[in-house]
This record gives sequence, C-alpha cells and structure tokens, in this order.
Amino acid sequence: MEKDLYIMGIETSCDETAVAIIKNGNEIVANVVASQIESHKRFGGVVPEIASRHHVEQMTIVFEEAMNQANLTFVDLDAIAVTEGPGLVGALLIGVNAAKAISFAHQIPLVAVHHIAGHIYANRLVKEMSFPLLSLVVSGGHTEIVFMKEHGHFQVIGETRDDAAGEAYDKVARTLNLPYPGGPHIDRLAQEGKPTIDLPRAWLEEGSYDFSFSGLKSSVINTVHNLTQRGETVAPENLAASFQQSVIDVLVTKTVRATKEFQVKQVLLAGGVAANRGLRKALEEAFYELPVDLVIPPLSLCTDNAAMIAAAGTVLFEKGQRAGMDLNANPGLDLEIHN
Repeated sequence: MEKDLYIMGIETSCDETAVAIIKNGNEIVANVVASQIESHKRFGGVVPEIASRHHVEQMTIVFEEAMNQANLTFVDLDAIAVTEGPGLVGALLIGVNAAKAISFAHQIPLVAVHHIAGHIYANRLVKEMSFPLLSLVVSGGHTEIVFMKEHGHFQVIGETRDDAAGEAYDKVARTLNLPYPGGPHIDRLAQEGKPTIDLPRAWLEEGSYDFSFSGLKSSVINTVHNLTQRGETVAPENLAASFQQSVIDVLVTKTVRATKEFQVKQVLLAGGVAANRGLRKALEEAFYELPVDLVIPPLSLCTDNAAMIAAAGTVLFEKGQRAGMDLNANPGLDLEIHN
C-alpha cells in the first residue's frame, strides 16, 4: 500500500491566520483559522500593519492547534505549502517565513501556492475535479473566470477591469452604513428586499468575459446622494437587493456563456463572495438543466483558509514543484505565470 500523503498549508495573505493539514489531497485532517475581523471592523477595512502584527501573535498558536488536531508529528509531514501571493506583502511575509523556518528546521519540502489557486482547489475538498473545467472566482480583491484543462493549469479568460465584486459590496455597504465586512450584510439585507431600483449592468464589449463593477458602485452611491439631497429615502433592503441582482446577473450570465463556449464538464465556485446566498441560488438555478457538474463549496471553505492552500499544494508537490529558502512574498503574483 502507498503511504498516505500529508501536506500542511499556511495562509496569511490578508486578515486570517490559518494552518491546516490535508491527507491525500482531499481529506481535511486539521483546519484552524484565527480571524481578525473584530480588530479591523472599527476601521471599516483591513489595516495592513495591524494584520501583520496579529499574524505574528497568532501563528505559533494556530500552528500548534493544527498539529494537535491532526495528532501528527513533523516526521509525518511530506511538505509545507504556503501562500506566496497575491495579498498584503507584510501579511504574506509572516506566513512565508514561518513556512521556511519549519521547512529548514525539519528538512521538509516547501511548496509555494497562488492564493487564487487555493480558492479553486478548495472545491477538491468537496468533490474530485473533472477536466476541462471553469472556476468562477469571486472575492474581495478578485473576480475572474478561470479555465483549467488539467491539474495546475490556469487560463484566466475573464477578470475585473476595476473593482472586484467584493470591493463593490464593501463600498456599497459603507454607503448604507452597514458594518464591515459588508458582503454578508448586503446579502442578508437583499433577502428582505426586492430589486425595484434600476441599476446598470456592465456587459462590456461583445464576447468579453471581463467584469466591471465600478460604474455600478458609483450608481448606487449617486442614487443615495440624489435621494438624500431631495429629502427622500430609499428602503435599504430594496437598494441592497437591486445592487446584488445586478452583480449576480452579470456573474451568472457570463459563467453560463463561458461554460457552453469552452464545453467544460464542471463549474466550480470559489472565493469569499462564494458564500453569498443570492449568488449560490442563482448559479444552482442557472445550471439546473445544463449537463454540467456545478460544485459549490461549504461556507467554511469559501473564506480564506489553509486547507485550500494545502489542497493546491498537494497537486504542485505531486508535480515535483519545490520552493527554495529564497522564497519571498509576492503581492502581485500572476496566476497564469504561476502554472
């Protein structure tokens, strides 16, 4: 019998300090996440310096908890997978240096992982991937449609030209005086309202799979300002529902069109905004009668976590990819170049 493969994942790209251990690429043995949301909430967004300091404070605690959960020792680990980028450079550096320290001290191979590849591979923890496939990645800093013909191969066929969907959610939430992070609050409010306000949908030029949410965000802000100047009010639940419907229409329509054009077997949803109930429901309805396997990860695997980094790292490890002690944080790391 072949030996089981144990990969540790470390993720510190933004405001979650996370360590996980994955068995054979698809089984979670341990998955620990220390969130910093409460620390950043009063600032209305992530403060990079504060995020970095919290990572320093939490890294050893989270690491030890993951090892205890897994009931493993360093001898059992086959590799350490860590997020190289993209993300906040100070935050990334904490994870990268922790991974290098463990790798060097215990002579365990080191694997560098792209953060978005991790989000995509979170789906492998739910169901085995079938190629060719598409992944709709929707997060705070990224909105992309990625085509994959095989493991480890990423072709970005559509991406945001300005604000990512998650950014637009946070900015609209701020306009409506909702707490940070805004996405979950907009989603909750949208369930209570109706899309009664006519807001734009940026389809861009014909055939494009790119996205643009800056104009939609500005339209929401202008709507609120204009009504305020006239002494009128708008039901926040209806505005939230109208904004969310506009975002979802574009995301789902372009994903369905790409699915048909690229003749894929499977479509994966990935990223923090994948937790959005409206988006999940709309995708399920759109793909109900299509001969394509739609995979939507559980909420725990949508937001940043280290299990997804270990899952992606397993594939890279099996392909023979290794990182050296010169590995550095790369806040602008390109997904396609990282193939």
